[in-house]
Amino acid sequence: MSLRYSILASGSTGNALYVESDEHSFLVDAGFSGKQMESLFGQIDRDISKLSGIFVTHEHSDHIKGVGVLARKYKLPVYANEKTWKAMDGLVGEIPTEQKFIFNMETVKSFGAVEIESFGVSHDAAEPMFYVFHHSDKKLVLITDTGYVSDRMKGIITNADAYIFESNHDVQMLRMGRYPWNIKRRILSDVGHVSNEDAAVAMSDVIGEKTRRVYLAHLSLDNNMKDLARMSVSQTLQSRGLIVGEQFELYDTDPKTPTVLTAV
Repeated sequence: MSLRYSILASGSTGNALYVESDEHSFLVDAGFSGKQMESLFGQIDRDISKLSGIFVTHEHSDHIKGVGVLARKYKLPVYANEKTWKAMDGLVGEIPTEQKFIFNMETVKSFGAVEIESFGVSHDAAEPMFYVFHHSDKKLVLITDTGYVSDRMKGIITNADAYIFESNHDVQMLRMGRYPWNIKRRILSDVGHVSNEDAAVAMSDVIGEKTRRVYLAHLSLDNNMKDLARMSVSQTLQSRGLIVGEQFELYDTDPKTPTVLTAV
């Protein structure tokens, strides 16, 4: 038995993560239209109708665009905390009451051998939270859309086998870029997004002896590049005594193309 995952897409334009065990399958966020989500599932040869549920992190459109469509079409359960449900009202259309489930922050839900743990992050949404998937002795962490990584978050996500970790922007690109100052200030704030360097510093505090894979996620299309993110993260990790390619590997994610379905 194993836990397998594919980062269906990650970036400013939309985000979605697929996770499966031998008995259950899960979707975290659906930040694309229904047709685009179906295409992404087709690329990994998986069936949306078999999902055990959709798990929502927060109400921003790049995370929920397809949630309502998929829930209605495939009669899927949707899990979110109460404040996020309220914030999504009017954004995802009508979802039947029997398909709406409350998943409170910092709680755990069990699906057979899989336990899904929720934890809060610092982002400008109603009550943003992300997830840790536990299966046997394996641990998969998804953490994006946070302005910083607190000690509390680090305690929850430490020593995972695989991380999908926000590496949103290069600070210099953002400062010199075309965004209005109020948007730049929001991204740089404690309720915005972590930079490449800040992500690497946080990673260096949580990567443990079990860690084998780290994926750089939610890269800004305007204020980052894959090569730059990898270089910045690798250099910062090296300065803190962690060498990419020895204990663990660093991987890209893409705004349009899923990663290969991989066992944790």
